[in-house]
Amino acid sequence: MPISLLPKPAHLLLLAGLLLAAPSAQAQRAAGPDRPADFLSPSFHKQRRELLRQALPAGSVAVLFAAPVRNRANDVDFTYHQSPDFYYLTGYTEPDAVLVLFKEPQTVKGQAGVTEALFVQPRDPQAEQWTGRRLGTEGAKQQLQVQFVADNKEFATAGIGWAGFAHIMYSPLATDVRDDSRDPADLYNLLASFRQQAALPADVNPVVAEAQQLIQQRGLTGAARLVPYLQNLTQTQPALAQDAYVQGYLNAKTDAERQKAVANRPASRFDTQVLDAALAQLREVKTPEELVLLRRAVRISAVGQQEVMKATRPEMGEMELQGVHEYVYKKYGAEFEGYPSIVGAGGNACILHYTENDKPQVKNDLLLMDCGAEYHGYTADVTRTIPPSGKFSPAQRQIYELVLAAQEAGFAACKPGNEFQAPNKAAQQVVAEGLLRLGIIKKPEEARKYFPHGTSHYLGLDVHDSGTYGPLRAGSVITVEPGIYIPEGSPCDKKWWNIGVRIEDDVLITTMGYENLSREAPRTVAEVESLMAKPSALDDFTLPALK
Repeated sequence: MPISLLPKPAHLLLLAGLLLAAPSAQAQRAAGPDRPADFLSPSFHKQRRELLRQALPAGSVAVLFAAPVRNRANDVDFTYHQSPDFYYLTGYTEPDAVLVLFKEPQTVKGQAGVTEALFVQPRDPQAEQWTGRRLGTEGAKQQLQVQFVADNKEFATAGIGWAGFAHIMYSPLATDVRDDSRDPADLYNLLASFRQQAALPADVNPVVAEAQQLIQQRGLTGAARLVPYLQNLTQTQPALAQDAYVQGYLNAKTDAERQKAVANRPASRFDTQVLDAALAQLREVKTPEELVLLRRAVRISAVGQQEVMKATRPEMGEMELQGVHEYVYKKYGAEFEGYPSIVGAGGNACILHYTENDKPQVKNDLLLMDCGAEYHGYTADVTRTIPPSGKFSPAQRQIYELVLAAQEAGFAACKPGNEFQAPNKAAQQVVAEGLLRLGIIKKPEEARKYFPHGTSHYLGLDVHDSGTYGPLRAGSVITVEPGIYIPEGSPCDKKWWNIGVRIEDDVLITTMGYENLSREAPRTVAEVESLMAKPSALDDFTLPALK
């Protein structure tokens, strides 16, 4: 899946020029019997909490909230999706919860020596009859093994000494939370209680805070890119135009003035950036337990690509083929798709995040399938492009093999210590040279028209996972996904029109180089054509006609 053109500002300098992010899907662990036994263990989450706590500065407290419930329409909600950070630290998959981590032990509700406190929604038989089982406080204590667990209604009266902390760290607070008038401790009220107890200033603006953090991190070494970025952002974010620190930096003309402006950041007890940076460091490198789940998600997705290759016929529709992918996921126990499946033929393959998937017949146009299973919260991201007829045309083959060569160049750059953009730079160069050779472009810089996104992003609990975007580190998992997209009307020979190709694999960075986790999905022209010639289990599967 192409990566974001608009990531979190803290990452934007490293990701500029990439694609819009899409939402991830949800894998949840409900309370109750007869559940899969291979979820992450409580000890995993406990270790993550302790590592995060150790990264906090002295005299600090960290506060994280569960994700809001999202409404789909009227009285129907989307399947609940826990905040990946909250899940990473707790394993808790229900809404209306708060996690508080203390750098130094505190007294909470009369219990001394507390370093971690989790406030969760209580058991409610009537609600559980309608929406499913809850852990409650006792279940959370037993299953999650957090040191201190209490009913979420006790958050407001827990006696946490907010005024005594030198630093209050928190994740950006959701602003689109509905108030359930029947629940005095829903997320709306939990957020209000935190603001009141911690005396959070009313004018705290997360966009301003992130801009200030960017200035701190890259105001001197990355000024050439940061200044125009902030200037553009100021046009759509009036709060930045009114912030003296940001404007002082933008008005600096010399290195000396800029250095003085960077050092002039106003002091504040409140910070929304420290948690993001610390969690990015942790989540970037996967533990062995995480890799077990991630490998399974990727292998399920690769098998899905195999089965669709065997099943595809020109008379089939995009939605039908999407269904085959997602049936394979369910068959192997993957709860969800990691993101909305992209199944596009012909001109639709040139729409980078095409998700309508409603073309009735794919015919003989190239079919791009960017699909990923999500297994116990960890998502794969695998793309293959195939000819529904079973054979690539000469023009299709030329573009396909150019993308394949670019991907091989990207693979070769996947080494620990290389800059994160190394695979992208290698792939971009191959694509530019190839498009020049084919006469599709006249100058190398024109290649961005046909390859407009980056080649890599992190993969994990989010399809565009959290990470530092610094040098590649052993244990991180990234995508390598070059593509070429030539929509109808492009300024080139018409024989190239409506050819869209992306080849994407999920790569584990190792101490020696890389491992392609999705290698079971055929990649080369010969492999794809050979597999498509084989029979499918769906060849004899027919449904009655609907009259």
